[in-house]
Amino acid sequence: MNKTKFGIFSSLLLLLMFCSSCQEQRSNNKLLINEVLLENESNMQDDYGVNSAWIEIFNKSFGSADLSAHLIRVSSQPGDTVTYFIPKGDVLTSIKPRQHALFWADGEPRRGTFHTNFILNPETSNWIGLFDAGKKLLDQVTIPAGLLNADQSYARVSDAADEWQIKDGSDHKYVTPNTNNLTIDSNAKMENFEEKDKAGVGMAISAMCVVFAGLLLLFIIFKLIGKAAVSLSKRNAMRAKGITDMQEAKDKKLGEAPGEVFAAIAMAMHEMQNDVHDMEDTVLTINRVKRTYSPWSSKIYTLRETPKK
Repeated sequence: MNKTKFGIFSSLLLLLMFCSSCQEQRSNNKLLINEVLLENESNMQDDYGVNSAWIEIFNKSFGSADLSAHLIRVSSQPGDTVTYFIPKGDVLTSIKPRQHALFWADGEPRRGTFHTNFILNPETSNWIGLFDAGKKLLDQVTIPAGLLNADQSYARVSDAADEWQIKDGSDHKYVTPNTNNLTIDSNAKMENFEEKDKAGVGMAISAMCVVFAGLLLLFIIFKLIGKAAVSLSKRNAMRAKGITDMQEAKDKKLGEAPGEVFAAIAMAMHEMQNDVHDMEDTVLTINRVKRTYSPWSSKIYTLRETPKK
């Protein structure tokens, strides 16, 4: 018996550890390297007006993520890996849900939190890795030498997508620093609907059908509720009168009431809520009286008066 209990306890403990490790892994991997530009000639300038290479990091979760104390490393070869420690205390390192953060690879960390201590060389292979505060690898990307020309970026097809592509500045593959990699500026379904229904007749008919269907559904629901309420009322009346025969209850019209009764009840409730009580429950009325004393505190009604013998 003890061995069985120990086995069950061990299994539950292992399952709990596995679930917690999976949850921790999911929470750590919400930060990804989203886009990289190696050679910046005429692309976006930093806050100093300088064209520098940049690395874009994306928060793919629907909660805020803080980059403080994280590490950005370049070159995966041991011994020559350059590490940039993202400083603590800067509120801008907290990335909002589904938003981006841009780091300038200019080798000038004194210019601010988002300026790294390394540069990127477009003529060599560039490995870039993102690590959390515990030095655990969150994401990495390798850009082969000679893959990108000036002002071209290596980016995910869409934010947090697995597939990467070269953005060469064309109409469909333009560089997107600090914004979505894929911008949707049209809706194929809407355009198709507009093409087939230019006058909007189909839209009007569809809207009216939806409204009438909703009204019909409400009618059916209220009808069923009313029948259930009447049936329950008849059952309670039969129980109160001690009648078990349905035909006898029907002949005596138990639980039934004419419409005038319900109209009278509704009118009485309306009068009570609007006319009788009006605003009396929220208004305090004080009237000045001619008497110089208040009857409820008058001494003539107390026991201080000498009682008659």
